[in-house]
Amino acid sequence: MKLSVIITTYNSEEWLEKVLVGYQNQTEPDFEIVIADDGSTSKTKDLLASFSNSFKYPIIHVWQEDNGFQKCKILNKAIVKANSDYLLFTDGDCIPREDFVKMHLKYQEKGYFLSGGYFKLPMSTSHKITLQHIVSKKCFNSFWLTKYDVKKNFKLSKLIRFKPFTIFMNWLTPTKKTFNGHNTSCFKEDLIAVNGFNETMQYGGLDREVGERLFNYGVLGKQIRYSAICLHLDHERGYFNQEEWNKNLKIRAYNIKHNIIKTENGLDQYLG
Repeated sequence: MKLSVIITTYNSEEWLEKVLVGYQNQTEPDFEIVIADDGSTSKTKDLLASFSNSFKYPIIHVWQEDNGFQKCKILNKAIVKANSDYLLFTDGDCIPREDFVKMHLKYQEKGYFLSGGYFKLPMSTSHKITLQHIVSKKCFNSFWLTKYDVKKNFKLSKLIRFKPFTIFMNWLTPTKKTFNGHNTSCFKEDLIAVNGFNETMQYGGLDREVGERLFNYGVLGKQIRYSAICLHLDHERGYFNQEEWNKNLKIRAYNIKHNIIKTENGLDQYLG
């Protein structure tokens, strides 16, 4: 297969269903879905079963017991279980446009990871988007969105499909080429080389930290935030902890200063 899509989730079946419908309607079908599940109830397992015949390859459900925010650990386990040499990371609250997988495959390049972005929706719009709106692609139309509580602003330009415009904006945007957990792809061998995600870290910059170690390893970022589009459904963030955030910032600063490539607490413990 050409690519493995690794989707993180935790007790978010309503949003995850919308996301899976987005992948159900991709123009490029040659990919697998790997669900990195940080301790959801059986409702998520039941939802995945309802999609069992929707994709070219079986959905891989990687689950761990709910023991607080352990996204790095479940991501490392998912990386090991993925069958493709090329991995696309996203979240269970990010609906992909129908060309999402296609764009990541189009721009993949040895020595790079792809840095994508998202268009963030308000909570009211997030609930108003139906499965049919995803299938019909209406929810990716800026005019449609502005009828459903989305304010008119420049960020809507991310949804423009005119290729010369998207290429120019990828070049022009001041946004850094960071490793984003909601929209980034890279080669599996590069992640193994840096030992994956740092399981010492909880919420707050854990994906950026991987990108910084990849950079130290010699893998650069490539900007595709206007080419590979996903809609970010709104949600609460009850797992935010300022103390943990500060700890993570110190880890990242240390890694940058000392050119750290491999994390000590990473995915090698799951390689057999």
